[in-house]
Order: sequence, then C-alpha cells, then structure tokens
Amino acid sequence: MRDKAPGATAALLVGLAAAMAAALLAMGRPPICTCGTIRLWEGAVNSAGNSQHLADWYSFSHIIHGFLFYALGWALLRHRLGLRGRLVLAAALEAGWELLENSPFVIDRYRTATIALGYTGDSVLNSLSDLAMMLLGFAVAARLPVRATVLIALAFELLTLAIIRDNLTLNVLMLLHPVEAIRHWQAAA
Repeated sequence: MRDKAPGATAALLVGLAAAMAAALLAMGRPPICTCGTIRLWEGAVNSAGNSQHLADWYSFSHIIHGFLFYALGWALLRHRLGLRGRLVLAAALEAGWELLENSPFVIDRYRTATIALGYTGDSVLNSLSDLAMMLLGFAVAARLPVRATVLIALAFELLTLAIIRDNLTLNVLMLLHPVEAIRHWQAAA
C-alpha cells in the first residue's frame, strides 16, 4: 500500500480506533474510570485511577512504542509502504497490543509477575489515549533526527525509572522474565 490521501489515512485510523474500542467494550473493559470521572493526568501509579484516565506515567511508554514502530517500519517496509501505510500498520500493532494487554491472561501476568498487584486493566478511554500517544511518538520520530528521538526515549525511560521505578524496558523484562530483585526494588518505592 503506497501513501494514500491524508483523509483516507485518517479514516483508516479512526476506524481502527473505533474497532479497538468496540472490541475492548465487548471484552468487558469499562469505557471510563469506574470512579466516574475523566482526568487529564493520573500520577498515582498504585491507585485505582492508574491506566483509567487520559494520561499517566505509562503514556511515555506508548510514545516510545511510536518511536520503535516508526524505526521498525522504516527499516523493514520503507520500500514497500509509504509513511502513511507504515503509520496505519503501527496503529494496528498498537491496537493489537491494547487488546492483548487487556486480556485476562496478560492482566493476570501483570499481577503475578510485576509490582502491579491490583492492576485491573485499562479503561477504553485510556487505551484510546495509549493509541494516540503511540501515534504522537510515530509522528515525532518521522520528523526528528534519529539521535533526537533516541535521546527523548532515553530521557523518558530514565524519568519514569527515577519517579515510579518502572519504564518500558522493565515492563517488558518483568512480563517476559520476572526478576525477583527488580520486583523487590520496585515495591520499595
């Protein structure tokens, strides 16, 4: 698929977001925080509001997803897909991750393998915001030099590591191969 008109790309992205939201609702995910409010930012990691509102500390990880999806698409597909095609593919990957992340299997894995003991999954609003954060990251990576994107990703990883003792790197590590020493260090916060 070569670059299509911006309107067609936007329509595909909106359709993908709507399909993801419908699937999450069908999976039983709440549309918004069960507290009944919508907040722009939820800074408390170990709270019932985490992963329920528009943005939280894990939003930085989704921006980095966009950086990574851009780099992967550029490295593997730039000769087959134009920028907009790679954007739609990245959005599909992120939507797929949101569905997997909110499956009972992964929610249980977060509870048993990480410090997210009370994690119940994302609200649909938060998942839509995570998708938007990935799109933002993709757009930033498409415009900035590689060095700047790498530095921003490292800054986000170090910032969240310092503030919440978690980041994308640790999240992936702890999901795939939990390290007890890291879990204890994270829990000490």
